[in-house]
Amino acid sequence: MEEFVYKNHKKLRFGYTTGSCAAAAAKAAATMLLSGREVSYVELMTPKGVALHLEVLDIRWERDSVSCAIRKDGGDDPDVTNGILVYAKVNRCSSVPGDDSRIHIDGGAGVGRVTKPGLEQPVGAAAINRVPRQMIRENLEAVCAKYAYNSGLDVLITIPAGEELAAKTFNPRLGIVGGISVLGTSGIVEPMSEQALIETIRVEMRQKLANGMKYLLVVPGNYGIDFLSQYGHGLDLDDAVKCSNFVGEALDAAVEFGAKGVLLVGHIGKFVKLAGGIMNTHSHNADARMELLTVHAALLGAPVELLQKMMDCVTTDDALKYLDEAHMVEPVMERLMERMEFYVNQRAMNELELGVITFSNVYGVLGQTAKVPELVEKIAEQRIK
Repeated sequence: MEEFVYKNHKKLRFGYTTGSCAAAAAKAAATMLLSGREVSYVELMTPKGVALHLEVLDIRWERDSVSCAIRKDGGDDPDVTNGILVYAKVNRCSSVPGDDSRIHIDGGAGVGRVTKPGLEQPVGAAAINRVPRQMIRENLEAVCAKYAYNSGLDVLITIPAGEELAAKTFNPRLGIVGGISVLGTSGIVEPMSEQALIETIRVEMRQKLANGMKYLLVVPGNYGIDFLSQYGHGLDLDDAVKCSNFVGEALDAAVEFGAKGVLLVGHIGKFVKLAGGIMNTHSHNADARMELLTVHAALLGAPVELLQKMMDCVTTDDALKYLDEAHMVEPVMERLMERMEFYVNQRAMNELELGVITFSNVYGVLGQTAKVPELVEKIAEQRIK
């Protein structure tokens, strides 16, 4: 693709999704099957309105079927599926009486299979999401109309590298076995897309709630996971949802999907920002770590010399060292935890039972909000049930 976007002062190239690959391969295979002529390139209009002109690879003819592949191009997005081949095999079949569609879609080798409720597709179905299914169906209906074909078509999507790549995705955590998912809502991969990561977080939260959890354990990333491995209190690492920097979006999803409560566990370097109402903790979005630590120390009467040292610190652990020397860690953290509690409840519009634990790799647990003990108990209890 030769479509670009500028992010962080870099020119980045768009790509296209596994869903677009599957739809394009299916369209090419169906065209060859019904026309009897080989095609080298296929045109596909994506839901985003961007037209793709894709090379058709590894064409294989059989008596009543044709299969071919499209190579995935993730553009400049860091994507483990970049460069893989997505195959579609299309063969004629009879329409099923009472079936609204004569296009029957399934996944084969390398396409994951859903084993747990709460995902977009039902248990037992191939992990081919709604929009890719719609793209396949609409394109094949158009091919059938073009060649006056009135019977049915079976479409089998396979991804030879899918099973191996699945270990590098969220699929094992989501109960999708045997391969990767065929994804994409716009058909286009936007480099460094925040929305794609947010959707992954939402999927995992929705699934945990669908599987009986009412209280969610949410951590930004590996620091939180490492801390929980030492924390104990009946909390299980497998229960934790990683929200990256998107604390606000995680709380929004919890409210939307009907969770009763959320326990947030995170390093002070990220979570101190919550005390300023900053719900996206990425440094490109906002960085007020030292300002927040310093202003609360100032309100407690810390001397100017200490405040100046704190403002010159690069890490929160460095600033905590100065507070520790002044015996001010506990009162400063008490104030900060009150502000964190206020802002997370404000974001959730008081629709959730919320607790926050924040820690340092050097100083351990630094503070927790009032409902933490109750939430820890509830999260541990629901696993026993």
